[in-house]
Amino acid sequence: MSVKPEISDFIALKGQRKIVCLTAYSAPMAHALDPHCDLLLVGDSVAMVIYGMDTTQNADLDMMIRHGQAVMRRRQSALVVIDLPAGSYENSPAQALASAAEIMAKTGADAVKLEGGTDLAPHVKCLVGSGIPVLGHIGLLPQHAVAGAAFRITGRSDEESAQLHADADALVTAGVFGIVMEGVIEPVAASIAQSCAVPTIGIGASAVCDGQILVTEDVLGLYDAFTPKFVRKFANLQDDIGAAAAHYRAAVIDGSFPTKDHLFWPKKT
Repeated sequence: MSVKPEISDFIALKGQRKIVCLTAYSAPMAHALDPHCDLLLVGDSVAMVIYGMDTTQNADLDMMIRHGQAVMRRRQSALVVIDLPAGSYENSPAQALASAAEIMAKTGADAVKLEGGTDLAPHVKCLVGSGIPVLGHIGLLPQHAVAGAAFRITGRSDEESAQLHADADALVTAGVFGIVMEGVIEPVAASIAQSCAVPTIGIGASAVCDGQILVTEDVLGLYDAFTPKFVRKFANLQDDIGAAAAHYRAAVIDGSFPTKDHLFWPKKT
């Protein structure tokens, strides 16, 4: 039986235990992951992982809604957050509100996520003020990358460190219920996590963060384009799938599949 999660329960995990987050783009994956996760992110990484695109920038509202609907059909208890795709929110708070409202109305998800710091504080304030919970995202911003060229770790200089702290503070003041920190050097990420009033979720950041998130296909060894340093493969299903396909091929060619048990026969009279 599905139990609607509450944002307040997610926030309450801060300081109690580590928060577990993974991405999900499909109903079967949501079903498998839900019992083990506090939060499932329908990330715009779907553009790269599922559609083979070079960046996340080609994800659009229709894509995010379609995959969000799939995940929500099998969600039981995890919080479901959907990325606002590039180009759907940056221009103005009004644009962000229209896009977020469409996603929420058509999927029934619990919240949206957007990338950016101080510059997007007005957008976050607008969404939260309209009753739409927002998860922030600072540090490395994949929506700003061009074919991987901007996938650069941040926080190395004093200026970058100060900006990251300012970004986190601005988002918290605007009303986010949590902040994803991606690609931030450990000391800076740890400092932000320790001072942040809301849960921080790391991805290539610090173990001090209140929780962690990874792309599920990276965790399972299913994404073959590249493996970031911050990923640990907890399985290698690419090899398992290849082995299963090879066995299937052999069975079809040698005639051992299908057998009579796999076929339909006239009913006995």
